[in-house]
Amino acid sequence: MHAPLFEVDDLHAVAASDADREILRGLTLTIREGEVHAIMGPNGSGKTTLASTLMGSPEYVVTSGALRLHGDDIGDWAVDERARAGMFLAFQYPQEVAGVPVRQFLRQAMGRRRNIEDMSILEVRLAMMEWMERLGMDPAFADRYLNEGFSGGEKKRNEILQMAMLEPDLAILDETDSGLDIDALRLVAQGVNEVRSARPTMGTLVITHYQRLLDHLEPDVVHILVDGAIVASGGMELAEQVEHHGFTEWLRSAA
Repeated sequence: MHAPLFEVDDLHAVAASDADREILRGLTLTIREGEVHAIMGPNGSGKTTLASTLMGSPEYVVTSGALRLHGDDIGDWAVDERARAGMFLAFQYPQEVAGVPVRQFLRQAMGRRRNIEDMSILEVRLAMMEWMERLGMDPAFADRYLNEGFSGGEKKRNEILQMAMLEPDLAILDETDSGLDIDALRLVAQGVNEVRSARPTMGTLVITHYQRLLDHLEPDVVHILVDGAIVASGGMELAEQVEHHGFTEWLRSAA
């Protein structure tokens, strides 16, 4: 039997700037190929810390537990090593990069992902045009500086374009629905589903506050994260419970 795509085993982590405050407290999670898992939790529950820690951000320190990708222990791997191995993080607040066009950024990122020092400009451009058409994006985006002057929806769709072209094995979407109106949310969700249809073995971890994105993505498993630990796992009924009643039940139990 194949190893799961991604395993988080009893993960504990602290902020690098405050080693006395534990943020992740024994979190365990297993994602198999093609599965979509959702993490829902109130503010301060550790959602963004989890996303950053999984990608190896130096802002957080894993104090115990294990992370495995395709059965390989990646706990000591740097951010770029995890990215080359097939992990991708879509940021809640994508950063602007002045002077670097989207096409140039993607050419460099694709080269690192495929371990090719000098990616073909034509290959990148053709792939970018194909995916921009599939995602309903204006081709002029390719020549704009990365996220500079982009609306919130444009930034999030640009993250989905990056995900499509980098062909990750595991995509982590950190509150991708944050700040989006209903129409922008629908377009972003359609983009995610378009990438999943092109890459059916890709695992997806969706981190969100709200049910509305999950209605489009239809996760296999929904997890409730409270105080740095998963306190419940189930189907969409958990997301519906959160939508109607919030996290009160789990917060009361954790108190």
